[in-house]
Amino acid sequence: MNYEEALEYIHGALKFGSKLGLHNIRVLLELMGNPHKKLKFVHVAGTNGKGSTVAFISSILIEAGYKTGIFVSPYIERFTERIKINNQEIPGADLARITGFVKEKVDIMVQRGENHPTEFEIVTAIAFQYYYENNCDVVVLEVGLGGRLDSTNVIDTPLASVITTISYDHMDRLGSTLPEIAFEKAGIIKEGGDVVMYPPQVEEVYNVFRKACAERNSRLHTVDFSKLRFESFDVDGQVFDYEGYNSLKISLLGGHQVRNAAVAVKTAEVLREKGLSITEDSIRRGLVKARWPGRLEIVSKGPLFLIDGAHNIEGAKALSEALRLYFPNKRVIFIFGVLKDKDYRSMIEAVAPMAEAFITVTPKSGRALPAKDLAKIIGDYCKNVSVSDTIKEAIETSFKLASSDGLICAFGSLYYIGEVRKHFKC
Repeated sequence: MNYEEALEYIHGALKFGSKLGLHNIRVLLELMGNPHKKLKFVHVAGTNGKGSTVAFISSILIEAGYKTGIFVSPYIERFTERIKINNQEIPGADLARITGFVKEKVDIMVQRGENHPTEFEIVTAIAFQYYYENNCDVVVLEVGLGGRLDSTNVIDTPLASVITTISYDHMDRLGSTLPEIAFEKAGIIKEGGDVVMYPPQVEEVYNVFRKACAERNSRLHTVDFSKLRFESFDVDGQVFDYEGYNSLKISLLGGHQVRNAAVAVKTAEVLREKGLSITEDSIRRGLVKARWPGRLEIVSKGPLFLIDGAHNIEGAKALSEALRLYFPNKRVIFIFGVLKDKDYRSMIEAVAPMAEAFITVTPKSGRALPAKDLAKIIGDYCKNVSVSDTIKEAIETSFKLASSDGLICAFGSLYYIGEVRKHFKC
């Protein structure tokens, strides 16, 4: 099996759907010799901010000298972005070889009458095998969907379970209320573990995590944002104080990233209590070196062009907050593409007051909302709306509309944000 054949096999598993549950992954990993049982994890769940928090935590661990596996989804440009060690993507040859090994075990499962694993289960198994073969010290593991029944939750008690924000998304799978969604996320809390949590906005959600920790004898560490102080910010980064740390710097933009960084600092302190050697210098260097592409990322400066993978209402509100903070009184030309199962009307409402114009696109997904349909909805909020048939056309149109000191922001589904990013890297 070569690299292309491996990708074809992995993506071919899409036809088996997306099934929540741990039976399949347990059977597959058992046939593989349970590589995950020989690894240590930091497990990260939440609605938004998971990827950024993974980036901060893994960067701190790398700076502390630990060989660090990183598992995230989805990818922006290349599939191999999902599986990294010390920020280096899995080589194509390794992906091909391990995929072949996993396929052998999948074939045995099917012969025994088991269900064929889903794409995400196969990717999870490949990642575990890769981290095991390379003797990773710690793996920072992002949940795919939910938590309780996500295939990453096959692991035993991690070094820390990290919970980022809780808001509405994937309600068809996770529940229609915040406590129901929180219950699914709280599923990653294990017996005798440590839980680091972004403070919930509502008490009912807090209670879900308190109860889960009490039932599983886990220690709950809630990040105290009252101890967070902004020092300065510009388009090159942000400086802030948190608890006993002064003048911490991050390169990621937006107030929400400062809060995600505080979660990472608290996690580092918990890991230090567990015996990991993490110095203040490691924390400082890890924070400033952390990168997370496609999130308030500047890809061009003439005019200023931002891309952001805000794909739900909480993400859109964070984007709106950041644009107002960094570019007060600026009118924005938005490029927007979204999936039809998202609350796109609320997303439009969050950013429309800043809009000079909207350009709509159709992401490459069977779940995409057609650009023409999206444009009709946006018309209720902004009269200057145009439809583009391709990403290239949308970018060219935005440059025609923008002045040299103008501001363009492409946001929405990650299914098209990567294509925008690739356009500027060519």
